[in-house]
Amino acid sequence: MNKLPVIQMRRKGKTQTQRMLIPSETMIADELWAAPPGCISDLAAIRRVLAAKYGADACCPVTVRRHLVQMSRSDTAPFWRVIDPDRPFARRVVGGPERIRKKLTDEGDATGGRCAL
Repeated sequence: MNKLPVIQMRRKGKTQTQRMLIPSETMIADELWAAPPGCISDLAAIRRVLAAKYGADACCPVTVRRHLVQMSRSDTAPFWRVIDPDRPFARRVVGGPERIRKKLTDEGDATGGRCAL
């Protein structure tokens, strides 16, 4: 069950504001299940899709990363589809880069290639 989206007004620059979506773990999980299996999708594109879907200007990157770490602990969604094992963030998830590479390989792409969203 999706929670109602939380959208907060945030400062952007000195004079502007933006509507920032604070996504729930369920919102992110739904987008991850829709991502193509076996390759790394663009996390920024998923954040843009979520922001547009809920009428915000942006989606909070910090909240998304926190949810991804939590998903790696509970194994509730395919978090490995958006985390590049060669980037530093991959070390923060349970199992690290090795687990991400294994999951990508298990889904069918031995090269761990990139996918278009």
